[in-house]
Amino acid sequence: MIRPVSNPAFAPTLLALALLAAFGSARAEDEPPPPPESSVTVGAGLLSGSDADRALFGQYNGLRTHGASALLGFQYRRRDDETGTSLRLEGSELLGSLRELELAWKKPGDWKFSISYGETLREEPNRASTGADLQLKRSKVGVALLKTLGPQLQLDVSLSSENKDGLRLFGIGMNCPSAVAPGCGGTTGAQVGWAVLMLPEPVNANHSQIEARLSYTGDKLYVSAGYYGSFYQNQFGSLSPNVPGALNNAVGTPLPLAPGLQAILNQPVALPPDNQAHQIDLSGRYSFTPTTHLNFKLSHAQALQHDDFAAAGFTGAPAGVSNLGGRVDTTLAQLGLSARPWAKLTLQAKLRYEDTDDSTPIALYNVEDTATYTNRRLPGTKLRGQLQAHYQFSSDYRGTLGAEAESIDRGVFTATSAAAGITALRQKTDETTVRAELRRRMNEQLSGAISVSRSRRDGSNWLRDNSGTGVTEVPDASDPSTGFARGIFMPTLADRQRDKLRLQADWQPSDELSLQLSAQHGIDRFSTPSVYGVQTSGMDQFEFDASYALTERWSLNGNLSYGTETLRQARPDAAALAYDNTSSGFGVGISGKATSTIQVGANLSHLDDRSSYAQALDSTADGASAALLAATGGLPDIIFRQTTLKLFGIYTLDKQSDLRLDLGYQRSTWSDWSWSYNGVPFTYSDGTVVGQPVRQRVGFVGLRYTYRWQ
Repeated sequence: MIRPVSNPAFAPTLLALALLAAFGSARAEDEPPPPPESSVTVGAGLLSGSDADRALFGQYNGLRTHGASALLGFQYRRRDDETGTSLRLEGSELLGSLRELELAWKKPGDWKFSISYGETLREEPNRASTGADLQLKRSKVGVALLKTLGPQLQLDVSLSSENKDGLRLFGIGMNCPSAVAPGCGGTTGAQVGWAVLMLPEPVNANHSQIEARLSYTGDKLYVSAGYYGSFYQNQFGSLSPNVPGALNNAVGTPLPLAPGLQAILNQPVALPPDNQAHQIDLSGRYSFTPTTHLNFKLSHAQALQHDDFAAAGFTGAPAGVSNLGGRVDTTLAQLGLSARPWAKLTLQAKLRYEDTDDSTPIALYNVEDTATYTNRRLPGTKLRGQLQAHYQFSSDYRGTLGAEAESIDRGVFTATSAAAGITALRQKTDETTVRAELRRRMNEQLSGAISVSRSRRDGSNWLRDNSGTGVTEVPDASDPSTGFARGIFMPTLADRQRDKLRLQADWQPSDELSLQLSAQHGIDRFSTPSVYGVQTSGMDQFEFDASYALTERWSLNGNLSYGTETLRQARPDAAALAYDNTSSGFGVGISGKATSTIQVGANLSHLDDRSSYAQALDSTADGASAALLAATGGLPDIIFRQTTLKLFGIYTLDKQSDLRLDLGYQRSTWSDWSWSYNGVPFTYSDGTVVGQPVRQRVGFVGLRYTYRWQ
């Protein structure tokens, strides 16, 4: 059963819809007056293949379930040369699922009004055997007004409201016994003590935003004061599952469900709660001299979450507590100074301070009918400083040196701040970074750059979790009594050394040929009191781009890319994991004018992505882990390949009209053990099957006619 939230959504959409009815749709854009030219485009498209063949192709374009589509778009532009006012009205994809309408009406130097409406659709590429239509539709209305109040004063106000409706992939799972439910497991092997359930999440939410800004521009001073408001309302507060007394085990055999597990799975599942946020800010820039500038920003934000527990279908809150009462205040102060004391030297300095005050009340809540725990506060203070110097040694050489320091203080942890499954916490971490870059122009055609950086992070003493009763500082992490030797430490808190190297080159040997090359290397090395957890991670990336003008009418372009990502981690009593991802791709295209009235083009691209999970037994691994690895051989590779071919031709009928023909073909193959293994799709404990075809092929043909007039 789906439980709706009782209070209605904030809905400034009534104002927006009224304005839409009067004026149409648009967004505010800073652009010169458009030429007085209008156009209308009509067309149709046809796709090959079934819904399954179009699972990836039609994920975001609204063509997943429709083999045929119609196209209608227009541009209407007018300008009054006497008054300077101009009107622009545009519409695109009006007969499809991604339609947009825009209207902009303005008088340069005085005012600008805009209003817009848009729709987007996301189709879930995986299909569920239950027949649930997993798609999300977004519809957004926006209104904006910019008014010049004087020669130096300007007001900018905007309002937007977005509705999101549909179903998306969602579920719950539990492996018994667990830290939060130690007594939920089955008593015999004839009972299922774990479960993964498919529960499509219903979505009916509204996100409205308001922004207002008053700006002053003087000879040396620019200052802007603003307000931003965010209001999120979800009509569904929770899901209430109805779990049967029997579920499938790992091999698909129905067995009785452990009573303790059934009770837990039948409890309401929280969905995103209602919330709102407000922010006021003051920012600006002051020019002491033409080469010395000061930037500043001050802001204060408040985030609130007061969604009612009972209205969302939840019980178990302490007496007198009807909602979380969540409140987080964030204060930000930022300064930046840029100066050029000499013609060849530029200096930059930045200082950023951010304080997060979490004043959410601490209360003892009932968790999964087995134990009670308090909620957590997440305060923190961040201080970051940056210095950078650029020096032009000569017309051919330019160097940059930079240094950055960041300090994070997470505050004093409350008695229950320690999280289950985490070995230790850390109150403070400090990180310093140094960078250097050298750019050189070898000649008029060839230039290049090399940059290196190194970061080091360490922190305060580790804090040991005392089973929910608090934390204890551990001055000597190597002490065996701490238990840290077999612990897993969060990589965001661990000591870390990060090194990066980047190379870049631009070569234009002739007016017709241009080449760009870039390569980068990065590696992270983590250090903790144990050998477990994440130890290293790295990346390498290579990119090559080229363009060549064959003739005055024809041009050729191409690109190559190759990248790798690595991760090494281990945990006690289990298998060590070496994760490697390799991604490579290429693209080549040609376009030009075959005749004075015919323009054609073609583009071919290919992507090959592979993720490998090499597993090896840790010295502490038990017999069960060894048997599992021997029986399965470890995790299979995840492979994704996609090839796309696009062709187009444009035939100019006359000065006012043309025809465009588009042809396309896309082939995709994938192998993902998380959704399918050896052609067998993933099956939930309740028998729901979710997956998509391993091979997908889609062909597309589209024809459109465009007419222009003044």
